[in-house]
Amino acid sequence: MPVASKPIIEIKSLHKTFGKDVHALRGVDLLVERGKVVVIVGPSGSGKSTLLRCINHLEVETHGEVWVDGKRLNEKNKDIDEIRAEIGMVFQLFNLFPHLTVLENIMLAQRVVRGRGKAEAEEVAKKQLERVGISEKAHSFPAQLSGGQQQRVAIARALAMNPKIMLFDEPTSALDPEMIKEVLDVMLDLAKDGMTMIVVTHEMGFARVAADQVIFMDQGLVVEQGTPQQIFNNPTQDRTKLFLSQILQH
Repeated sequence: MPVASKPIIEIKSLHKTFGKDVHALRGVDLLVERGKVVVIVGPSGSGKSTLLRCINHLEVETHGEVWVDGKRLNEKNKDIDEIRAEIGMVFQLFNLFPHLTVLENIMLAQRVVRGRGKAEAEEVAKKQLERVGISEKAHSFPAQLSGGQQQRVAIARALAMNPKIMLFDEPTSALDPEMIKEVLDVMLDLAKDGMTMIVVTHEMGFARVAADQVIFMDQGLVVEQGTPQQIFNNPTQDRTKLFLSQILQH
């Protein structure tokens, strides 16, 4: 039998507290295999976004361990920025620089973080804009784009860094309903291309189609995890059943 490759993300007994009162993560364990799509669902305040932010080291864990591609993320790491550069993150809000064109937005981090020259950065930016289907918007400013187009620019910007992992934190929640599909279609294409992805979303249709693994979180804990078929068709935990009964009615 072939030897199973090490998970690209390994989280061990992860706790995160904010002040004395908020215990956002309460001992989360998670393994993500290379090339897999993991979708995290759960009610607001369940710790989903905090978990993503700990994986990207935007938040520092209170206890526990986060390993990315065989390296542990912690404050002692000399190469923490190198590790983080391998992780692309797309937020609810697009975080584009309003005074820069679409092309300039995508080139900036490549030049600063990856040290690419202008010509190379521009070539990569154009390629990624084509990938997300809006190459004709290269010289537009963010204010001239729809919300769905801005989110696709944000995805292209993350992809231009050649990440090994993409994290999506409710990427469609700020969009009008008619714009959601165009963003989810880009994400589906990434999944088909074999990108390792962790997606926090309320889009259950996307989870059914794209996920290799669905995780249900509540109150800082992983309550249940399994394939989309297991979680949606045959959940074992009462809390999962209640959440799905509420969200699938809408």
